[in-house]
Amino acid sequence: MKKIAFPSVTLFCVVFLTIPTLIVIATSFTSSDAIRFPPEGFSLQWYAELLEASSIRRAFGRSLYVALICTLIAIPVGTLAALAMVKYRIKYLGAIRLYLLLPFTMPLVVSGICLLILYGHMNILDQLWPVGVALCIINLPFMIWAVAASANALDADVEYAAASLGAPPVQTFLFVTVPAVIPGVVTGSLLMFVLAMNEFVVSLLLVSKRTMTLPVEVFLSIRSSVTPDLAALATIYVLVSVIAIIVLDRLIGLETFLKSKV
Repeated sequence: MKKIAFPSVTLFCVVFLTIPTLIVIATSFTSSDAIRFPPEGFSLQWYAELLEASSIRRAFGRSLYVALICTLIAIPVGTLAALAMVKYRIKYLGAIRLYLLLPFTMPLVVSGICLLILYGHMNILDQLWPVGVALCIINLPFMIWAVAASANALDADVEYAAASLGAPPVQTFLFVTVPAVIPGVVTGSLLMFVLAMNEFVVSLLLVSKRTMTLPVEVFLSIRSSVTPDLAALATIYVLVSVIAIIVLDRLIGLETFLKSKV
């Protein structure tokens, strides 16, 4: 009975999660001026309108900039933090781990309000780079977990062997430790980039009209009307996620990634 029930429940969950995405993708190719399913006709006009929409292009560029800032900060910070927690006996390690997880466990609204107050006192609101730093702070645990999973699999004897052959600590770190944790670094970097591109709650609190990112731009658009061009934009988001999965598979393999998450 259990052998029959488990695949059925899994299939139901997959179908339930996939159907809304497929409906959105289908409606993005409609020739109608309104979102209807099944779509009326076939047209690429809404994708053409996205390319011509200057506000969408500018918002996408800002989101890309914010995601790059977030990822570039997370790579060294998350990698070094994960290696330190895995490789060294640090006093109060449990408290440090809890502290590093606080941005993740706190509600995003609370994190956003705290950062809004902090940035206001620092007089750095209405700028884009602080938004990237904020998104790095709240998503950093993902980077740390990804790198820590690879670091836990690192054989310390390999580092000892390099040291015994005369390699200084910096050389051992660059040519032995870093290559061993590259799968975790790649995984964490992709996660940080995708999460930063999609983050809405914190971005809504920190951006202004001049620094509006794409998720905030979409939110303000759907408050007035829901048109097929938004479905086209959602389809592009799905495409970006698929490309990220393909890149992950090409670089380290999905099987390696899934094992690191177990």
